[in-house]
Amino acid sequence: MTDAPLSGTSAIALRPATPADRPLLLRIYASTREQELARTPFTPEQKAAFLEQQFTAQSAHYERHYSDTSYDVVEVGGAPAGRLIVARWPQELRIVDVALLPRFRGAGIGTRLLAPVLAEADGRGAKVSLHVERFNPAQRLYQRLGFAPVAAEEQGIRQLWERAPSGRPARRYVKTAS
Repeated sequence: MTDAPLSGTSAIALRPATPADRPLLLRIYASTREQELARTPFTPEQKAAFLEQQFTAQSAHYERHYSDTSYDVVEVGGAPAGRLIVARWPQELRIVDVALLPRFRGAGIGTRLLAPVLAEADGRGAKVSLHVERFNPAQRLYQRLGFAPVAAEEQGIRQLWERAPSGRPARRYVKTAS
């Protein structure tokens, strides 16, 4: 694969993930954990084993807890670039996971990738939700797309964000004095 710059008009395509995509999907997952694991004293072998275990657990969780879900490989200009997992429920579309390999980040692909999901939700009059890690730089993207956190406090490092139909901001939490 080449590291040539991406064109703003590179074709984005989705295709259903298959069992043969597991090594690619693991590589995509691992790329999202690189900064976190850089601070650990793990050897490369320990990191690989940890990532394999975590990816397997995450995949099993998604299979158990998300029905009516599409599991897609994202391709940009014909090259594997990421994954998109979307659950479709009657009143809500949940972006279960969206991740791009590092060379595809910051090029506007996330906006172009999520636009059809948002349009689908708007057409159905459904909200869109996703969980976001508190320090994830993609928060700026989600804010631009009309998402907002829906609770002041959540357990762990992830927070639920929502976007109402037709791009109206979701209900925002209001912190009150106690």
